Amino acid sequence: MTRPYISHEEATIASFRRDPDFAAEYLNTVLEDGTQEELMLALRRIAEAFGMKDVAETANLNPKTLYRTLSPAGNPELRSFQAILGAMGMRLAVTPLTRAQ
Repeated sequence: MTRPYISHEEATIASFRRDPDFAAEYLNTVLEDGTQEELMLALRRIAEAFGMKDVAETANLNPKTLYRTLSPAGNPELRSFQAILGAMGMRLAVTPLTRAQ
């Protein structure tokens, strides 16, 4: 018997799985306006969409380490952050801030 609904969390993860561009835009929005805790949650959601085991393997991380890294209290090194993003087909980029004149 199938459930008549799915949770918001499940729907969000499914959206990321279907649309990697949406996942990247979501992550960019969190990077722009969110806290570190929100960033770790966003990365965790996206990693779940791509498969935690696959992300950990591709990033050369132990799955337990990946879960711990992407916890709300996680504080990954830049090297780990880049490896996790790379495993999900993304990269970190820098853009200039626009200044009002």
